[in-house]
Formats: sequence, C-alpha cells, structure tokens
Amino acid sequence: MEATIHFGTDGWRGRIAEDYTFDNVRRCAQGFASYLVAQGKQGADVVVGYDKRFAAEDFAAAAAEVMVGNGFRAWVTDSATPTPVIAYSIVNHGAAAAINVTASHNPPSDCGFKVRDEHGAAVAPDGLQEIEALIPSIEGVKRASWEEARAQGRIVVWDPAPDYLAHIGKLVDTEPIKQAGLNILVEPMWGNGIGWFPHLLGGGKTRVTEIHNVRNPLFPEMTRPEPIPPNVDVALGKTVELGADVCLIMDGDADRMGIGDEHGTFINQLQVFALLAYYLLEIRGQRGPIVKTLSTTSMLEKLGQMYGVPVYQTGVGFKYVGPKVLETNAIIGGEESGGYAFRGSVPERDGILGNLYFLDLMVKTGKSPAQLLAHLYEKLGASYYYDRIDTRFPSERRPEVKARLDAARPETLAGLRVAEINTMDGYKYVLEDGAPSVDGAPSVDGGWLLIRFSGTEPIIRVYCETTDEGKVKPLLDEGLRLAGLA
Repeated sequence: MEATIHFGTDGWRGRIAEDYTFDNVRRCAQGFASYLVAQGKQGADVVVGYDKRFAAEDFAAAAAEVMVGNGFRAWVTDSATPTPVIAYSIVNHGAAAAINVTASHNPPSDCGFKVRDEHGAAVAPDGLQEIEALIPSIEGVKRASWEEARAQGRIVVWDPAPDYLAHIGKLVDTEPIKQAGLNILVEPMWGNGIGWFPHLLGGGKTRVTEIHNVRNPLFPEMTRPEPIPPNVDVALGKTVELGADVCLIMDGDADRMGIGDEHGTFINQLQVFALLAYYLLEIRGQRGPIVKTLSTTSMLEKLGQMYGVPVYQTGVGFKYVGPKVLETNAIIGGEESGGYAFRGSVPERDGILGNLYFLDLMVKTGKSPAQLLAHLYEKLGASYYYDRIDTRFPSERRPEVKARLDAARPETLAGLRVAEINTMDGYKYVLEDGAPSVDGAPSVDGGWLLIRFSGTEPIIRVYCETTDEGKVKPLLDEGLRLAGLA
C-alpha cells in the first residue's frame, strides 16, 4: 500500500527508506509538475537542488527526471547547495519554480521535498494543498532518462555559486569585514554552508575557522543540524577555546542562522532577529515593514514604534512569511527558528546573508556581540527573556487537549494579566508584563505565551517571551497546565 503524503509547514518530510523512498519522491515531483502545468507553466525551467544528507543527490536526480518527463527543463545544482542559493537561482534563471531535496535542521534519519515558486518564496498554503491533492500513485508518474535528458539539454547540471556571490556582493561590502582583523568561528553543522565564509572573507586580516566542515549525514556531536542548544554547544566551547570574536552558525541547508558571542554564550533567535532589524533600521537607514511570525519577539513591535514602520504578524512558517514579505516589500521577514529574509534578495531564509549582515553590524558599530545585545536592550529600555519547551503526548489525546485550549479564557497567567488571546495559529496570550512604553504611547511589546500543536508530530510547543526573567518558567508551566499536560 502506497504511503499517504502530506505537505506540512514547508513541504514533505519522511524517514529515509521507510516512507522517504525513490518512488515517493517521484510521486511528489509528479504532483508538483501537474500543479505547474495547471498554472500554465509547462515547458518552463525548474531548479533542482539538494543537501548533504544520505543519497540526497540521487533523490534530486529522480525528481529532475520526472520534471523533464512532464515537459520541463531541469537545472540541477552540481553539488549540495544552500537553500537561499537555490531560491536566488530561480529568479536569476527566470525559472518557474524549484525543488529542494533537504530536511534542513531535522534528524539524520529524515529527508525532505520542498518546493518554491517563481519568486524564490515558499509556496503559499493553498498551493501546497493543491500539490498534495495532485500526487498520484506511482503508476501515474511520467519520467525521462537522466542520460538522454542530459544529452538533449533537458537536464543542465551547473554551479549556481558565482551568480549568488555576485548578488550578495551588491548587498553587503565584504572588504571592511575582511580587513577588520576579526577572529571568526564558523559552524556549518556538517551541511551546505561549508566553505562559504572562508571564500567570502579570505585574503584579508580577518581569520575564519570552520568546524564540522565535511559531509557526514549522521551529524555527530549534535542531535540534529539545528542552530540552537544543545546542538551548538561544541561550537560555543570552541569559540572560547580559540578566543573568537563571534561564532557564526548555519543549519544543515544554510537557510537558518545562529550566533554565539565572544564569551561562548548563545544569542537566541529572537535576539538575533531584533538585532538584524535594528541594523537595517539604524545602521543602514532602511525604512519599510517588518514581517514576523506570531512565535517571535515583541522587540520588533517596539522597534517598529520607535522607527515609525509597520510590523505584520503571520502564522508560523515561511509559507506565510514569504508571501507577506513580497506583498509588503518588507525590509526583513523572519521566524522563531532563526530564518530571516531581507529586502533586495529573494523572500527566503538566508543564513549566509544574515550572518554577513551581523558581521557588518559588528564592524560598523565596533561592538562585540555581547555589547550589541546590551546596547539593544538599553535602547529598548528593557531586557527580554525567551524559552520554549516541546512536549510529546499521545496522539489520541489531541481532541481533548484542543478542546481544553479552545475553552480556556484565563484572566491572568503567572500573575500577569492577559490582555488579548490570538488564535491565528495556536493560542497566543498577550500579557501585560510592565514593558516600557515609547514616548508615553501605549506599550506594544508586552510579554506573551504561545501554545501550538506541531504540524507533523504529536508534540505541543509552548513558547514564552517576557521582560521579567523570573516569569519565564512559571509561564511555560502555565501553558502545559492549560493544555492539561502538566
């Protein structure tokens, strides 16, 4: 019996050899081809890329054969390629879409099938539903021969790096960074970010050291290539050992980023998002909207109020963020998982450009990462504290847990008044936690507690941000209690 394939937040992910098989990858590719044909894009170019996971290049080749079998021409990357480079290549080639064979930051047992539109953005939720509905049985798959398609020029294998490097060279001047004399540690997590920063910043006074910079699909010394603790603990320790000024972290496909400061302390994803927004607004003088998922920091609302720019909140996932970035011409769009997109590039997470911008912020201000965070908090008038817990529960309990949360109307949580309940994506309780206002205006950056079900696993996620450090754990505990899982 064939597996039922469901497209989640960013595409389809499965366990290699169990449900992530060549036949199922071909079925996904056929569904995507049929979707593009229905949009009138038959005969167009499609970019196909992949990561460094087990047999990823072979799964990508299988997908490319299906696209050619449906009348498309496939541009296949010549090596494992960062997701932002794949996204940029769509626009650069005038392609109709892309397929990316990657499981990004997920465990080594998994692989994934992600799709992108002609803008390089995540396909919107309704489009993902259409693709899923068009996935046939294996008998309905059309495919061509790799060798014949290459000989006919229907499959083109090429190196996308030079064009992408030229592109980001227009967005950030790397020469001052090269000559700044920084000591930089890079953690590419055995993934697609390997080699990019030594190439970008080599030849000057700045020194770049990489760790975990060979292909290893088992991702040793971490549970998964996700740029958060404990996966980054080895890199943070190495930062101190080498006396590095900063640790730049990328996940397995280099679309997400993380930062370790000069003391080997992890700067969390919400703090990085706020620092990058501050950099664009204050250092580069940009103006325009900020797009954020509801699971990320209220510091952005505070910055938006300070600099007179709107802040738009979306559901969780770049399938919401990317389209909103396009719609509003946002200067930055991002999410809680460490993925950020920037104006002037494609509406896709970019761990390479994000890390370059962070280095530029350091060089332009002359401040270390720890000093930058302290400076941001001084400007905001408060420090912000964040944490998240993921809790597994029996899947048969989901209706009961959902009913409890649907009915919950708490007036206070951990002693803080609930000012609003937002059910856009989960259950977000906006709190009055004493955060300071801007110029006497009502505070727009109070604390919050968010409870969401995972879209792919029997897991409930509880997130919290507040300006009162002592309230973080009590609020997370309150979230589990509301769900009946405490």
